[in-house]
Amino acid sequence: MESIIEVENLQKSYKNKQALKNVSFRVRRGEIFGFLGPSGSGKTTTVKILTSQLQHTSGRVSVFGADPLRNRRAGFLSRIGVLTDNSGMYDRLTVYDNLKLFCGLYGVPDKEIGPVLASVNMAADQSTPVQKLSKGMKQRITLARAILHRPEILFLDEPTSALDPVNMGQIHDTLRRLNREGTTIFLTTHNMQEAETLCDRVAFLNNGEISALDTPLELRLQHGDRTITVTTSRGKEIVSQDEAGARRISELMARGELLAIHSNEPTLGDIFVKITGRGLE
Repeated sequence: MESIIEVENLQKSYKNKQALKNVSFRVRRGEIFGFLGPSGSGKTTTVKILTSQLQHTSGRVSVFGADPLRNRRAGFLSRIGVLTDNSGMYDRLTVYDNLKLFCGLYGVPDKEIGPVLASVNMAADQSTPVQKLSKGMKQRITLARAILHRPEILFLDEPTSALDPVNMGQIHDTLRRLNREGTTIFLTTHNMQEAETLCDRVAFLNNGEISALDTPLELRLQHGDRTITVTTSRGKEIVSQDEAGARRISELMARGELLAIHSNEPTLGDIFVKITGRGLE
């Protein structure tokens, strides 16, 4: 499958601090790629480099087949959408007028504002000045702005960090729909459940280096203990995934004592801690 983003031996230094150390990965066109790590691991720095906001120190970076900074004037910015923690809005303008302004910049008809606001559960607030919105509502408006022009690649830096579970679920539905329609999504997060829910592949970033990269399922299988928890009328027990375990489960089923069965794959958070020795907060 075609790679829409290619990164090889990427390094970025700020004075005496090295933020990124020989980072390499590829993002395939049409996938949701998760870039996972705790605060300060280098996620936002990577997004800024990929979106032409920052010059890297060394290595090779290619988006749409060219260096983002060199490609900046060749329609690059109109092909991407970006949501970061500094994606500001005009506080005195209403939600609608903010998006109308960006419709003009992107050449998008104003009629697209309504459907985009509905997709982030903000249709009822289009006449509200942005300065009166909560942090979570502002987060949803900046996401609406990022997807207004249906970008080929959508870069999301912690897009649901201020959202409650209901609005988070709606945003996830919107991202899946955009992805089905062809948008490639580059998602940074420290929310492992969000990554498992959305991402085709994930990379673990720790102290500026990639520690692991694979699908969520493959990572769980690689680092699981190959056991099964069975719940019976007398409690829970753990059996191995082998012939002896199969016989035990068969016995419980034959006696009508088996109530539930679950394989014991670790979560992505468990795997991150195992590989890096640190948590995600």
